[in-house]
Amino acid sequence: MKQKYLFIAAAALLLMTFLAGVFSHQSRQAEQAAQLAAKNQAALVRADAPSFGNPDAPVHIVEFLDPACGTCREFYPLVKALMDANPGKIRLSVRYAPFHPGSDTVVKALEAARLQGQFKPTLEALFLAQNRWVINHTAQADLIWPFLDPLGLDMARLKIDMNLPEIATMIARDLADAKTMNVTMTPEFFVNGKPLPSFGFDQLKNLVDEALANATVK
Repeated sequence: MKQKYLFIAAAALLLMTFLAGVFSHQSRQAEQAAQLAAKNQAALVRADAPSFGNPDAPVHIVEFLDPACGTCREFYPLVKALMDANPGKIRLSVRYAPFHPGSDTVVKALEAARLQGQFKPTLEALFLAQNRWVINHTAQADLIWPFLDPLGLDMARLKIDMNLPEIATMIARDLADAKTMNVTMTPEFFVNGKPLPSFGFDQLKNLVDEALANATVK
């Protein structure tokens, strides 16, 4: 009888040890998942990224963008219309993913224009004339200047500011963040941290509508 009790006690101890191991493993997995989510959130949202719309909007779209990307150009008015249809409810942050050859120089011009408070007009002018300075999927940065002249920018200052080390650092960081977020092409969108289930404007709108509905319920 004593041996029977000892056997039961040993079995119970083994079971408790096993369950403790399982719970410990699950706890470590949950902690690792939380750390990964925090890392991804940090890589996705940067306070110094160009941003449009209400900073307190319940819906935050983050777009990884390449100014030399034709699809980015096509999506720009669609996203703009989506924001206009929901005034004050959507914020858009732009992250740089200059994957096209030569596009990093154009991004430097964009950032230099932002220092003069002219980011949006410069982006729109570049998109409007994109087929004039993107040749065979390669950005020809030396061709962009005539399209920026009408904006009233201080062009001499802009060309100097393009070489600021902080701009190069931002581009390198955004490319590293794009890699962390598995961004391999542009445009790539995230809505309140969620990636599109598949690429397309309908998919983007559905995620935005879902986020708006959730915000209304709360």
